[in-house]
Amino acid sequence: MHNFIQAYSWLNIRYLLEGLWVTVEVSVLSIIFSFIIGGLLGILRYVKIKYVSAIIGFVIDIIRNLPLLLILFFTYFGLPNLGFKPEVIPAAILAMTVFESAMVAEIIRSGIVAVDAGQMEAARSNGMTYVQAMWHIILPQAIRKMIPPLVSQFVSLIKDTSLATIIMLPELMYHAQIIYGQNSNYVLPMFLALAVLYFIVCYALSLLSRVLEKRLSA
Repeated sequence: MHNFIQAYSWLNIRYLLEGLWVTVEVSVLSIIFSFIIGGLLGILRYVKIKYVSAIIGFVIDIIRNLPLLLILFFTYFGLPNLGFKPEVIPAAILAMTVFESAMVAEIIRSGIVAVDAGQMEAARSNGMTYVQAMWHIILPQAIRKMIPPLVSQFVSLIKDTSLATIIMLPELMYHAQIIYGQNSNYVLPMFLALAVLYFIVCYALSLLSRVLEKRLSA
């Protein structure tokens, strides 16, 4: 018990919260960028533009089958050899965005495919253009189907930020390692703190998704 009390000193808690802030910052920006880019890629892959959709699909399949750790390594250690040297936080955001965009693109494409093809035919027969039908008829229905897998993917992204300790991103896991590296008695308290903090962030995202699902289904 004494180790727990010492481990949870205000100095250590504040240091963990600083790491949590970096985790949230990287996660939120990566989620926003990957949703925008992944959404565009998913739609372009669905509409089957000659050559373009095939190339996008090929690139997405490559990225989806690469480990995120490799992409992190390449972004931080490989890009400098090509003349581009990002700082740690931008490198982590870039790597996460590239990886998650491929995942999101496939989720969005699958969500659109899941909508009955007759919906598009009915919309077109009522005088809508393809873009109007996609925007007003198909996507609203597809989004409701996409929310659970998207949230699951974004929760995984939040937890995967811990992998960025390999490039010394000063996020939650990295800060916890610094703390228990100074005192091995703090290992268990830090792991418990990590579990609680990750749970709070991920569960908050899950609750937000439930609210969105209810509003979209209303």
